[in-house]
Amino acid sequence: MRLGTVIGRVTLNKTVPAFTGGRWLVVSPFTREHFQQGAQQLAGLSKDPSLVVYDNLGAGVGNTIGFVEGREAAQPFDQPTPIDAISAALVDNIFYNPKS
Repeated sequence: MRLGTVIGRVTLNKTVPAFTGGRWLVVSPFTREHFQQGAQQLAGLSKDPSLVVYDNLGAGVGNTIGFVEGREAAQPFDQPTPIDAISAALVDNIFYNPKS
């Protein structure tokens, strides 16, 4: 699982029926630099490319989420579903204390 900040939403004019009830979010993934700079910098944008994540948990812009990618992202669906990333957790707080 990776962590990232929701920076936007995607609106579709057609969708796969399996995706009914969810939404698509644009997520800026956290990188090692985010954690090295401290908790104040976690809300900033990443230098890595943003990605689109399917969400049925109710995350919104500004929230921190945990997401999985690849084959594991399609596991919650009964039928094979064309999906690359799905939100797996809504993160309330991150505590990180690197050792000196």
